[in-house]
Amino acid sequence: MSSSSSSSAAVVAEGSAARRFWIAASTREAAFAAYTPFLLSLAAGNLPLDSFRHYIAQDAHFLHAFARAYEMAEECADDDEDRATIAVLRNAILQELKLHASVLQEWGVDPAKEIPPSPATTKYTDFLLATAAGKVDGAKGSDKMVTPFEKTKIAAYTVGAMTPCMRLYAYLGKELSVFLKQDENHPFKKWINTYASSDFEDNAFQIEELLDKLSVSLTGEELEIIGKLYQQAMRLEVEFFSSQLVDQPVVAPLSRYCDPKYKLLIFSDFDLTCTVVDSSAILAEIAILSHQKASQSGTDNTLDRTKSADLRHSWNMLSKQYMEEYDQCMEKLLPSEEATSFDFDQLYKGLEVLAEFEKLANSRVVDSGVLRGVDLEDIRKAGERLILQDGCRNFFQKIGKTRESLNLDIHILSYCWCAELIRSAFSSVGGLDGLNIHSNEFAFEGSVSTGEINRKMESPIDKVEMFKSIKSNTDSTAPLLSVYIGDSVGDLLCLLEADIGIVVGSSTTLRRVGKQFGVSFVPLFPGLVDKQRQITEQEASVFKARSGVLYTVSSWSEIHAFVLGYDFS
Repeated sequence: MSSSSSSSAAVVAEGSAARRFWIAASTREAAFAAYTPFLLSLAAGNLPLDSFRHYIAQDAHFLHAFARAYEMAEECADDDEDRATIAVLRNAILQELKLHASVLQEWGVDPAKEIPPSPATTKYTDFLLATAAGKVDGAKGSDKMVTPFEKTKIAAYTVGAMTPCMRLYAYLGKELSVFLKQDENHPFKKWINTYASSDFEDNAFQIEELLDKLSVSLTGEELEIIGKLYQQAMRLEVEFFSSQLVDQPVVAPLSRYCDPKYKLLIFSDFDLTCTVVDSSAILAEIAILSHQKASQSGTDNTLDRTKSADLRHSWNMLSKQYMEEYDQCMEKLLPSEEATSFDFDQLYKGLEVLAEFEKLANSRVVDSGVLRGVDLEDIRKAGERLILQDGCRNFFQKIGKTRESLNLDIHILSYCWCAELIRSAFSSVGGLDGLNIHSNEFAFEGSVSTGEINRKMESPIDKVEMFKSIKSNTDSTAPLLSVYIGDSVGDLLCLLEADIGIVVGSSTTLRRVGKQFGVSFVPLFPGLVDKQRQITEQEASVFKARSGVLYTVSSWSEIHAFVLGYDFS
């Protein structure tokens, strides 16, 4: 999402506990909260008023517990200044409750009328009050505390469980305030302004400072307890937002949007979309080390024993040549002037230049012999050790568990030279179930590579033709809705051919080429808010292939939240 997650984290001192905990949460739980049907509909301004009334009533239950937790923390605090800070924060919560009561009255709801708490609300309030009572794994209850120092720990634990709520709401307020500029009469303007205000930001900052101060004298084990409480509170926040009733069509999670109207097809690139490093360098390194190992053992009589140093030099020269010529290729395919509107056909023609370049580059690698002599087992081990992008593993694991019940298919389309590397990478994290991999393959004699590549997918043209072939051959009585996830120019045609194209990472080349052909890049969250405004009961899909709009994300957690929704199981 936007950079406000990092900027809001930066309000506390470098190296502080509060900042560390928020940075970890902002890359995952914050996205899952924002992409809930409730908050997307609220941001779009079309959340049913009954849904908002229900939320306000549930939040009132929560705030009463929050105020009580502050009171209990104040009793445990040992420092007059800390108690004064907690009292100020508690008073702010009481003012927030008055706001809730006024909102309910404005909409004809008697605030004195009891609306029972939902299971998600009860789960959260029970957690807060139990923490404030010292009922924390690894800690004594407050009734058993003897010294003021021990009681201060309970205050620290309590504040640790309360801080994420304050920071999350300040973050969401800033995220949602953008939409007020688009609609001066936004129905939820008062609510959004409350949490986007400088006063609320000051309160969030104040409790973070208090958490840091209370944490100074704690041991590493006690800080770990606070970290777990912080994460648990964040997850309970997500559960709270996810449980809010939204009885209308919503664009997220996509699995809900598709059910039962569409069959969902998910496509993803592999190198640098799923992985942290490019697989070609890994495969070349395995090959070089294999030659080195064979030379040292003296047991290899079948291979042309090129010295590993010479092989490394050859690979370095091939890599350098590729990068130089790739840049030249990009300049060659770009039109002289930026397009005034999206032009898919011209982009396709331009990328035919890249297709020829990629095929020639692969031929040079094969002719060099660099990839000869690699043992299949070494490739599998390298795949098992391959580091995936944060959140990618969780996404594919969840897809594997739910794809049948959600009526979706998942495909990997990759230039990777060896599909076995991809299979091993996903198998090692439990994400291989139901995964269809479309890539190149090493040629083997026995279990040792010959240096040849069985070339099936070398270019953006190959990718998009495979994409279209898979779609046309998918057996489904329901219409298809496709998502493509990629990071580079090689993914551009597939990203645009899909109903929803999602760009991972920050490739400047991808954006430069795209914009030159009239492609627009929109952050996913505001893009979905716009789609939520368009949605109706009867309308065909709000997502269209070849729209010329691609959505950008900062993490796989955003993709997970959008496609599958909240689930921390």
